[in-house]
Amino acid sequence: MAASTTHCMSILASAPAVPTARVNPSRRITPQAGRALEILGHAIEYLTDEFVHQGQMMSAKNGQLQAVQMLMALNRQIYFECPEVKTFGQRCRALLRRNSA
Repeated sequence: MAASTTHCMSILASAPAVPTARVNPSRRITPQAGRALEILGHAIEYLTDEFVHQGQMMSAKNGQLQAVQMLMALNRQIYFECPEVKTFGQRCRALLRRNSA
């Protein structure tokens, strides 16, 4: 499987920020959510690659960039809807709290 890399990092900077406080990077992703994330990822990559190869100017009114932002927002929404998986440390602390009560 071939992979390509986009070099237009400013596109990512224009997307709405995700709060980073207390974000657990481990999620239990269902097969359906995983497939949706995969498809969205390919679409985002395709649109950003096309944007870079066409050498277009960055503009808030550029439909292609707006589409990328919409796809990225949907990607984040699907990801954050997946339940968090507690870390080993969190599970141990919960067990200790339960046993000490």
